[in-house]
Amino acid sequence: MGIPVGKLSLYTALGGVRPSACLPITIDVGTNNEQLLNDEFYIGLRQRRATGEEYHELMEEFMDAVKQIYGEKVLIQFEDFANHNAFDLLAKYSKSHLVFNDDIQGTASVVLAGLLSSLKVVGGTLAEHTYLFLVLQAGTGIAELIALEISKQTNAPIEECRKKVFLVDSKGLIVSSRKNSLQPFKTSWAHEREPVTTLLDAIKSIRPTVLIGTSGVGRAFTKEVIEAMASFNERPVIFSLSNPTSHSECTAEEAYKWTKGRAVFASGSPFDPVEYDGKIHVPGQANNAYIFPGFGLGVVISGAIRVHEDMLLAASETLAAQATKENFDKGSIFPPFTNIRKISALIAASVAAKAYELVGDSPAAAERSGEICGELHVHPCLPQLSLMQWRSILQ
Repeated sequence: MGIPVGKLSLYTALGGVRPSACLPITIDVGTNNEQLLNDEFYIGLRQRRATGEEYHELMEEFMDAVKQIYGEKVLIQFEDFANHNAFDLLAKYSKSHLVFNDDIQGTASVVLAGLLSSLKVVGGTLAEHTYLFLVLQAGTGIAELIALEISKQTNAPIEECRKKVFLVDSKGLIVSSRKNSLQPFKTSWAHEREPVTTLLDAIKSIRPTVLIGTSGVGRAFTKEVIEAMASFNERPVIFSLSNPTSHSECTAEEAYKWTKGRAVFASGSPFDPVEYDGKIHVPGQANNAYIFPGFGLGVVISGAIRVHEDMLLAASETLAAQATKENFDKGSIFPPFTNIRKISALIAASVAAKAYELVGDSPAAAERSGEICGELHVHPCLPQLSLMQWRSILQ
């Protein structure tokens, strides 16, 4: 229960959302933990965990009830659902409810912001870089948002943009020859290449400019892996996003030391500043709290009844724009977290403005929405405000 309470506390503290407009909910579907089932002080349901049809019937009843009681404009945030359930629930209810999954969409948005910000250090456009992921399922959400932003910037089909992004899983590089054995969420990333079985071999074959870890495997970015990235990139971009710290693919110190201080580094876990060759590097943390309070506020104040991926892109672009040369000189690609109230207001303004913009272009918006997001509508009684007007109100 501490998780939804904590998240909603951040909505208030960082985004200015009234506590009376927030309702924390934990859905108890039982447990398979024998110790808990036999504990006389366990306050949860004393039954085996519901799965399959029983689980989905409960979720459907819950989602319908929330919409019936609070209306179409209530924002339902999924948090800490198991990956296989999280993706299924988001895909299903994004077409009929106002839903947001912070683990999938919030993470993707803040990582994309970090990449957009890092371009000011390494140069080039998003489309001119090549991305290699060491993934679990959640990493595909980040990969998709990167491809969507490239598509938006270049007007190229999303299928072409996905070819800039490569994934490595526990069996090696995801390639077309593996398609028959891949889980459905991986098939979009199965490119025509020769199969390789290790991350190091994939780096040598693809020569990516950006390496992103969402694997949950601690120290998966070995010395050889990071040195390989540094061997053909003047400023290799390395995002070690798994948390807690023990699961991080590499530490900030390792990234800076093994690249001789040249890495553009960000992490999912917090790391202390690192001194290398007389310079202090302050690693940036890709913290979802940069995104979700402002994003949720923008969605609610706009009166939207669906989340559209372009709203996530707007949030990423706004966050990236807040990073300054002063941040870059210290080694961080994210702005100081002390500015979070201002950042949240700017993100909310951008998201709300994007919602209104999409309403004026709803057929195209619906076409771009794909399987994740549905057609977006805004309440007709709300004022049609410009981005400048929203910023003025929020600030």
